Amino acid sequence: MTQQFNTTTSMGRLTLNVLLSFAQFEREVIGERIRDKIAASKKKGMWVGGVPPLGYRVQDRKLVIVDTEAELVRSIFRRYAELGSVRLLKAELDAQGRKSKSWTSAAGRVIGGKPFSRGALYLMLRNRTYRGEIVHQGQSHPGEHLPIIDPPLWDAVQTRLAGNTAERNSGTGTHQSSLLAGMLFDAEGNRMTPSYADKQSTRYRYYVSRPLITQDQRESSTALRIPAGEIEHFVTSRVRQWLLDPGGIYQATRLADPAAQRRLIARATEIGKSWAELPGARQRAFLNTLIDRIDVGTHQIDIQLRPTRLAALLDVAATPPPSASDDEIQILSIPVRLRRSGRAIRMLIAGTDPFATAKPDARLVKLLIKARRFNATLLDSDGVPFAALAKRQGVSPSYFTRLVRLSYLAPDITEAILDGRQPRELTADKLLAHSRLPLGWHEQRTVLGFA
Repeated sequence: MTQQFNTTTSMGRLTLNVLLSFAQFEREVIGERIRDKIAASKKKGMWVGGVPPLGYRVQDRKLVIVDTEAELVRSIFRRYAELGSVRLLKAELDAQGRKSKSWTSAAGRVIGGKPFSRGALYLMLRNRTYRGEIVHQGQSHPGEHLPIIDPPLWDAVQTRLAGNTAERNSGTGTHQSSLLAGMLFDAEGNRMTPSYADKQSTRYRYYVSRPLITQDQRESSTALRIPAGEIEHFVTSRVRQWLLDPGGIYQATRLADPAAQRRLIARATEIGKSWAELPGARQRAFLNTLIDRIDVGTHQIDIQLRPTRLAALLDVAATPPPSASDDEIQILSIPVRLRRSGRAIRMLIAGTDPFATAKPDARLVKLLIKARRFNATLLDSDGVPFAALAKRQGVSPSYFTRLVRLSYLAPDITEAILDGRQPRELTADKLLAHSRLPLGWHEQRTVLGFA
């Protein structure tokens, strides 16, 4: 029986308002209980409903990994850690035809299944569900589900996101950063710190031995103050040369899976070729992960690499052999001469003009890159005839053969060409004409004008 009120009287209106207030109170209590129940469930790591993120499905009110989707999620995280740009990541995903998760609503309408937007990618890269956690009101709790992203990859991505955000907010992205900060040490084991000097509206960057900053050791013979551009150029050129050497990568990494080894060599070559196009932040993250330290001596620079980290950096899922260890070190050396110029010290490589401006010959560099690629194809051929390999590459057998020979140039010749320090008369046509080079490196230098 419905109670009737005369709302034209003050008593009737009061009674109605009291009843409405109790109804509102009851709704609020129910809402609070539901919210408390959700909060309690999330603190226990339970999935409390909603559309599961890409990589998961709901089974028995729990998140369960969908293998195919999970592999896409891992690929997205790895590629962002490598590229350092959501814009480039989106472009790559669009080119591959990758699409977001799709599902059907209760009304039968299909939702999602569209190309990833930049906003959706940012949310995905920050979604702690992929780390095996449940988030409630800004607090993370261990989830009942299995993670898709392991801690090292998660940390690398979050560091990258935070670094890019800081650059955008501060505007520092427009300035040249210190590529080797934290990696350089002088002959006495002192860390070399980034520094700069302004002169006539021009900024000059240096790496300076710590004692020159913290103590009065201006005349020390061992402390160094080296132009940043020079040593960054030498180090990146040497690492790039290593990446472009399939044999060197093969010997240094020694993966258990031959197919993964081939993928690693191909990805290393790709990075070596496109190094100059990578964002500065991406270059620094790559070097910082791969390089343990760089020792700058009077006559030599030693770059200490941890090659077993290369597979993770280049998004190659691989298992190292039982004998491999992350503690293994490979040293890449660069012979140098130090020449003091005022307070600074110039770094020179023997046989170069210290006042010349290095300008790589694009055709020469392209020729060497193609030679390395043909060599890698040959190594992976499993006995396939040269003619068939040449046909796959769209070239004649003689051209394929000549290019493969060029992949066996002396390392210092290859490095000089990549740096633009080759003799002026050495052109791509001349190098190709001299493809029947002797195997001896000294003879190669004589023939090509490096001796």
